[in-house]
Amino acid sequence: MILFNLLVTLGDYLALVARVIWVILRRPPHFSLIRNQMYEVGVLSLPVVAITGFCTGMVLAAQAFFQLSDKGLASATGLMVTKAMLVELGPVLTAFMVTGRVGAAMCAELGTMRVTEQIDALRSMAVDPLRYLIAPRFLAGISMLPLLTIFSTIMGIIGGYVVAVYYYGMAPNTFLDPLPVNIKTFDFISGIAKAFVFGLIIITISCYRGMRTTGGAAGVGRATTNSVVICYSIILIGNFLLTLGLNSSYETINDFINRLLS
Repeated sequence: MILFNLLVTLGDYLALVARVIWVILRRPPHFSLIRNQMYEVGVLSLPVVAITGFCTGMVLAAQAFFQLSDKGLASATGLMVTKAMLVELGPVLTAFMVTGRVGAAMCAELGTMRVTEQIDALRSMAVDPLRYLIAPRFLAGISMLPLLTIFSTIMGIIGGYVVAVYYYGMAPNTFLDPLPVNIKTFDFISGIAKAFVFGLIIITISCYRGMRTTGGAAGVGRATTNSVVICYSIILIGNFLLTLGLNSSYETINDFINRLLS
């Protein structure tokens, strides 16, 4: 019975995602709706993303320098911070922060509209809830998560630079010189691809749980908690699968990038 319910829920979720994509392709929502959601998802998330990226970069630099300095490898500190932030920690931690700040709010908002029958009122006025409520959030999520990830990565590199140079006394060139040589376009694309997928996961799961909320105020709380936990779990699992898939396709992706750049 549990497996059956899980399959039914998964099918219902995928059907919702497919309908949202179809609505967007058939007739995109008004730009003002998308703009408002981009401001909510992107601009208002900048402070928490900046703090997260900056502090993570400082911790990475402190640990890397401490572990590598007695082995004569302290010059790799900048490379380790940049690689970790660009490929793994930047996308994952940004997705976590956006889930907690935006995903939970979306689920609670849509859940409240659901239990107070506001969504039914929209249907009675011939307004498609998918186009009016979910499609703008969907487009904002998949467009802003990659940008937030880039911002978080930059803040992480700055944080690592501050600790390595101004606390441990590393020469600025020692921190920065290995980056252009060892950071590849593939690393950047890997981080952006992960951020894009994470944005899709966060928005669709949060909206799905909100649209399926029942049980009044208590139901809204349960749906919000469940959406956050599910998003965190799927992000971690998805990050592992994406890492395996991208690494195994390195040669194909790298050849494609070289053809584009040539």
